[in-house]
Amino acid sequence: MKKIFAIMIMLSVFISCKKESTPAPAEIIPSPPKEAEIVEPAGDQCYTWNAKGSTIEMSFNVNSHQEVNGKLSYNLAGKDKNEGTLIGNIYGDTLIADYTFDSEGVSSIREVAFLQKDGTYIEGYGDIVEANGKVSFKDRKTLKFDVKNTLTKVDCPQ
Repeated sequence: MKKIFAIMIMLSVFISCKKESTPAPAEIIPSPPKEAEIVEPAGDQCYTWNAKGSTIEMSFNVNSHQEVNGKLSYNLAGKDKNEGTLIGNIYGDTLIADYTFDSEGVSSIREVAFLQKDGTYIEGYGDIVEANGKVSFKDRKTLKFDVKNTLTKVDCPQ
């Protein structure tokens, strides 16, 4: 029994003193990339509103990230015409963008909102605030969309 006990102690000392070998690092193979959902850009889209000698014209394109880039012009009866660029995003069914325009020689930035409904865009209105030279909606959640200002889809000029 003493011999077995002595052999076990010697064996445990021998094993604990044995240099541990580190296994070779396993080769890492990257997983193949997952198929990304590709959303094709919608191309140029054009919309207009006409009533009693007034017109609103909007043209834009939307990229795969729902970013909008285009033009917007207001030619309202009895007011100066203003036209400029439209840069923003589509959030669900709502286009929110910065409208940068020139009117009477002054450059301005105003936030605009349009609700997409049945192939049209309805302009939104709400309380506004001005900060850092930009007019923005006070609270987008309280916007009102008046169907009297519905822009309908038209063919874009070539």
